[in-house]
Amino acid sequence: MEEIKFFTQKEIKKLFRTIEDAKEEDKYWLRNLCIFRVAYRCGLRASEIGLIMASDFNQQRGEMYCRRLKGSQNNTIRLDMKTVKFLNRYIMENDIKASDFLFTSQEKRPISRQMLDKLIKKYCEKGKVATRDKWHFHSLKHSVAVHLAESGLDLKEVQYYIGHKNINNTFIYFQFTTAQQEEMYKKLKKRNMLV
Repeated sequence: MEEIKFFTQKEIKKLFRTIEDAKEEDKYWLRNLCIFRVAYRCGLRASEIGLIMASDFNQQRGEMYCRRLKGSQNNTIRLDMKTVKFLNRYIMENDIKASDFLFTSQEKRPISRQMLDKLIKKYCEKGKVATRDKWHFHSLKHSVAVHLAESGLDLKEVQYYIGHKNINNTFIYFQFTTAQQEEMYKKLKKRNMLV
């Protein structure tokens, strides 16, 4: 089985901070921060980021409708308040209409997968975030799945959250969490098993 590369929660925070700190020299910092925060929070692939329409973001509820590819299930994910704040600012400052793609290139086309991979490499290198083997946009999707598993969500909840149709695709993220292992050992100890 192939090893999944993911960022720790500390590395994710460092990545977001690096993008935010680039505001003085990077005129696209706000767009990029919104992209990375939405991709992580919603567990989106790079190819799915370019599909997001401004109308997919419900500003009143702070939710994002996620169109998923590769046979995954579309769903709606509630965003954290910080991401909502940045998205609202981004939409307002760029006069984005409901019928517009939310994240576009300089040519006003949906942002490409290739550009997203360049951006993650740029920010990871700049912020010295993680090791090079994690510097792929898809690592954000893997990261949120592992973090959800570590937080105590069950298999079905993580499956829904990241849009997997097949629960076997979700199961892989539970091999990384030590929280479930610790709970298992506590249960065994409580029942005087394996003494």
